[in-house]
Amino acid sequence: MKKRVIEGLSESVSLLGFGCMRFPTLSNDDIDFEEAKRMVDYAVSKGVNYIDTAYPYHGGKSELVVKEIIKNYDRSKFFLADKLPLWECQNNEDIDRIFHEQLEKCGVEYFDFYLIHAVNKERLAQVKELDVIKQLEGYKAEGKIKKIGFSFHDDLETFKLWVDLYNWDFVQIQLNYMDIEHQQGIEGYNILTEKGIPVIVMEPVKGGSLAKFNPVVEKDFLDHNPNASIASWAFRWVGSLPNVKVILSGMSTMDQVVDNINTFTDFEPLSEIEQDLVSKARIKLLELSKVDCTSCNYCMPCPHGVNIPGNFRIFNHHSMFNNDKYTKWAYGNLEKDAKSADFCIECGECLPKCPQQIEIPTELANMVSYLKDNGIN
Repeated sequence: MKKRVIEGLSESVSLLGFGCMRFPTLSNDDIDFEEAKRMVDYAVSKGVNYIDTAYPYHGGKSELVVKEIIKNYDRSKFFLADKLPLWECQNNEDIDRIFHEQLEKCGVEYFDFYLIHAVNKERLAQVKELDVIKQLEGYKAEGKIKKIGFSFHDDLETFKLWVDLYNWDFVQIQLNYMDIEHQQGIEGYNILTEKGIPVIVMEPVKGGSLAKFNPVVEKDFLDHNPNASIASWAFRWVGSLPNVKVILSGMSTMDQVVDNINTFTDFEPLSEIEQDLVSKARIKLLELSKVDCTSCNYCMPCPHGVNIPGNFRIFNHHSMFNNDKYTKWAYGNLEKDAKSADFCIECGECLPKCPQQIEIPTELANMVSYLKDNGIN
């Protein structure tokens, strides 16, 4: 198992981290404990030593399952990450209560990595108002936290504000070869590297979209190496960035665990030829998008409630990645809120507002037909 050094730790961290937000589930949506334990045990036996959970994962049950899985592990031989849900905190007493509840739920006396969870521009003021970092530093002084960081979901300018807020021990970002300009993008990685801040990466396969996608694009990867999974290319692209210390994978099946272990055992960064293949795949996937929408939101709000940019993102996502499961989920959420493409009445009010001059009602109708043709809706 490939490992990397983070200063101040007694041993190196595994480049592959086990994300505990997508454990296998039973028909009633409870976590399949036996299978989850089998998967984590296997990963740990192969050298994975970074386990990542959070307060809201699996409706609050992830931490409890992690506790049962790790209770017989040597605590000095693995690193446990958990996260503070600021949205649940109205005051400092809430922070203290939740933090100690998390320690109890996980059955540990300390967290190796503790993150302020899913930060954005709105939570910046809250962190300052409650002096959250000082409170976390207090836990660190007590030995209950080893390293303090944050996980990020917002734009680059907001990211810079968060990075400059504190001398962070590490930062967790979303990054993959398709999202180099999404959220903080690759520039965020470069900023952290310049500051000497270790990087943890989430969504390396874009929620599963880079594990299997349009077969026309997959062919280039398979022609180069027919024995390598499509997902392995995404992991190796992220792992080729030297300041990435851990790559989280929210594994749901044993097959995914085994494939990832194969990728990270005798790990090889992408060669120059392989980097070129990934770059070409990115271009080809973007060319497969259906609508040239930039999500500028000038067309919004729609007088009839349609989330125009949201629909087009789903339209483009499926045409690029053929991810039926995600598309059904995402479009279903829009339908529940009466914001999906089929609520468009073709009033045309959006047309003069679009700087890209997209024929919005026509494209929304095309989307509805496309989803039906592909058995999505």
